[in-house]
Amino acid sequence: MKYTLEVVPVPVSDVERAKTFYADQVGFTLDFDIDGSVVQLTPPGSGCSIQIGRGLTRMAPGSLEGLQLVVADLDAAHRELTGRGVELSEIQVYARDGFRPRLPEDDLNNVGFCTFADPDGNRWTIQQISDR
Repeated sequence: MKYTLEVVPVPVSDVERAKTFYADQVGFTLDFDIDGSVVQLTPPGSGCSIQIGRGLTRMAPGSLEGLQLVVADLDAAHRELTGRGVELSEIQVYARDGFRPRLPEDDLNNVGFCTFADPDGNRWTIQQISDR
């Protein structure tokens, strides 16, 4: 049996503001918008989408943590998103003792991360995986 994760509901307080953030700033593709009651957006290249809207979940706006995007080049993603006005953390490396600031000689593959939050405070992580 094959199971695929296709949609994750993201709790937001203002659907239009969240749609603008995810589409215009983060660069997700707007799949559909049913009068603001259900909006689906998909990260470029992803097989899983997010949905925002009224009454989709009982989670409080801003309570979702741990959503993770994977990119092949974290530096490029960081530049692109900051250029679009997304407030990102600095790139960090996950090491033996936890996260630490990135060093110039660090190979970011599998261990490079940065984070951002949407306008409601839902927390996202971006990880570099350029070689599996």
